[in-house]
Amino acid sequence: MEMASSPRTVEEIFKDYCSRRAGVVRALTYDVDEFYGLCDPDKENLCLYGHPNESWEVTLPAEEVPPELPEPALGINFARDGMNRKDWLSLVAVHTDSWLLSVAFYLGARLNRNERKRLFSLINDLPTVFEVVTERKPIKDKPSVDSGSKSRGSAKRSNDGQVKSTPKPADESFEDEEDEHSETLCGSCGGNYNADEFWIGCDICERWFHGKCVKITPAKAESIKQYKCPSCSMKRGRQ
Repeated sequence: MEMASSPRTVEEIFKDYCSRRAGVVRALTYDVDEFYGLCDPDKENLCLYGHPNESWEVTLPAEEVPPELPEPALGINFARDGMNRKDWLSLVAVHTDSWLLSVAFYLGARLNRNERKRLFSLINDLPTVFEVVTERKPIKDKPSVDSGSKSRGSAKRSNDGQVKSTPKPADESFEDEEDEHSETLCGSCGGNYNADEFWIGCDICERWFHGKCVKITPAKAESIKQYKCPSCSMKRGRQ
């Protein structure tokens, strides 16, 4: 079985992720007609697997419980003929993104905090399968992310209802400012960015803050349409 020599280091796990990703991307793009044909709704629960040798496979879920690896979404074939083809493919892509992440962090269960953070940064630097399949391009000019698999973690909604993502090292939305974001500091306490803590960005000065430093919880952030940090609130108050 493929788990016999399972990846252990960040680099090995990322290579495994990239290979599996390449396989499923091929299934959903170059080999899409073949993939579509294999997903017969009259068959049993089918799954899309990406393998470490960059191949893909549509097959039944693993028989053993629990399986050696997290399983992809079951029954992707059932909805095939009841949806627009593009919508169905994008739905499979979203579930596949979730599966790829779950496999990577399952394999990385023994990684320490900094290693997990580095693995997430490497993964986050690639377009998601959903973005590739739907041909969406990363947004370059503002820190918002429209892909569901990218908006995990600390986030708040901006004026237009989009989820604004916290600053992530090596996020492709900020390719020109990569160095700046790897050194993001809290505007209040000056502490370094930490992926394990909730952060919120000021919509006026565009600085980032620990939620705890400005007394904003994730739940409270969800109800704020436009966040103004304490400094900008005071400036506005004086005018």
